[in-house]
Amino acid sequence: MFYLYFCSFHVIIITWNEVIAMSIVYVKNKRNGVTYVYKSTGYWDKEKQQSRSRRTCIGKLDSNTGVLIPSKRIQVNPAVDIKPGPVPVMESKRLFYGATYLFDAIGEKLGITEDLKKCFPDTYKKMLSIAYYLILEDNNPLSRFQKWSSLHKHPFGKDIPSQRSSDLFASITEDARECFFSFQGKLRMEQEYWAYDTTSISSYSESLKQVKYGVNKENDPLPQINLALLFGEKSNLPFYYRKLAGNISDVKTVKNLLADMDFFAFKKIKLVMDRGFYSEENINGLYQNHIKFLIGVKLSLKYVKKELENARGTIQNWSNFNPQYNLYTSTSMINWQYVQDRPYKGDTLSGERRAYLHIYFNKEKETEDAYKLNRLLIRLKDELESVKRNPEHEKQYVKYFEIKSTPKRGITVTAKQDVIDEAVKNYGYFTLLSNEIKDPIEALEIYRNKDLVEKAFGNLKERLNFRRMEVSSELSLDGKLFVEFIALIYLSYLKKTMQDKNLFKSHTMQGLLDEFDVIECFEQPGRELRLGEITKRQIELYEQMEILSPTLL
Repeated sequence: MFYLYFCSFHVIIITWNEVIAMSIVYVKNKRNGVTYVYKSTGYWDKEKQQSRSRRTCIGKLDSNTGVLIPSKRIQVNPAVDIKPGPVPVMESKRLFYGATYLFDAIGEKLGITEDLKKCFPDTYKKMLSIAYYLILEDNNPLSRFQKWSSLHKHPFGKDIPSQRSSDLFASITEDARECFFSFQGKLRMEQEYWAYDTTSISSYSESLKQVKYGVNKENDPLPQINLALLFGEKSNLPFYYRKLAGNISDVKTVKNLLADMDFFAFKKIKLVMDRGFYSEENINGLYQNHIKFLIGVKLSLKYVKKELENARGTIQNWSNFNPQYNLYTSTSMINWQYVQDRPYKGDTLSGERRAYLHIYFNKEKETEDAYKLNRLLIRLKDELESVKRNPEHEKQYVKYFEIKSTPKRGITVTAKQDVIDEAVKNYGYFTLLSNEIKDPIEALEIYRNKDLVEKAFGNLKERLNFRRMEVSSELSLDGKLFVEFIALIYLSYLKKTMQDKNLFKSHTMQGLLDEFDVIECFEQPGRELRLGEITKRQIELYEQMEILSPTLL
């Protein structure tokens, strides 16, 4: 039996006219304690429509020194194992340093730099430099990296031409990405809920396999891919994402999410999701995997209707009113009818599981919902009477109106008042389901915090210039998306810290970064790095960002 350590690093071997992306994977044999070393080469499986890898054993590690002992069958290139030392400064330079120093410090604090170094030892500095650029040069394409690089001190320290950045993206393997997710996930495994959500990213490319037409959350007519993201609800930091085909609905993604959580050996998982992920199959899967959850549920569900009818008469009692959120609450303990198919035994396991249904009523929401319905009904009636029917509204026409047509009177439209009354009856109500949280206000606060994922999607699309993809290959897309994800971790830290310290009252995020970005440093041959002038206000801002000022190093 073998034990797999999710730790690999990336090397580039250039032979004649091709570039081969390779990673090194370590596998420890539990019986003899020997750690074997495998070369893992990524490739795209056309049949399964996903990236795969081929592994070849190239030797084992010396138990005392940790040095690679090459296999007799394989001739190992020593350049893979020999790492160059620090490159001495050869010329004097005056560079902007304050903002990139901030990112260096954040990377060390969050373990990003260390984890990238473990998983991508040969390319992590390039990744960090591109991530820094994406954050500081809001909405600018990578073609402008050269100018930025010549003016800033950054981890890689040199220009990364457009072709080299494409090679970098294509070289990022699935093994190495999973290595990083595993390390970061374990750092984030606090006693917190993980917010899970998806978004759609449009694409101009017709060659990408997973670009499909689907339900676009921003009504963009282009084909798309979907992106699923997992966020720490308290830390406000992302640590996992997954790319999906553009025609995959939210509810279908939970099964693979659970499989990934099991693969990474994450324990004591708590998920918070909106009602788009709700299905009986998914709830059963969460119970089966012993995962605590909080999820939005529809009012139309049979068991929700039953509890809602029981609560209507008392929920608006003053004792149920919460002044902080200006709403009324009611909680019922219910028995979830658990079902688990067991193919290996050829039977079905069933039983009851405890759950808590939280019901909320808000007067303002009731008024808002009624206003929206009235405006919708007016628009639908106008469309019917003017014979300008919208094909997208056909279901709503039939739902809310009786439509008759006669030669003399023409079209007669009569509202179905009983249907309207049934809809109005539930206005102002919403519900949450949890298998752990008993208190309705605690559940509400956790659920509301999940909008940090939606804000993160906004950062990814707007600030990191990823609203519409312009890549030509699957490997380039996967690699660029990973580097964008790295940048998103830094942005998320900045945003949370600014919110905690009330810095948004006096700064925008760009304004804050500009405050740091004017700080210079001086590189001179044979001398240590020298810091330029720094103001008292800049030192205070470093402290508010919970980062040690460079003047104190």
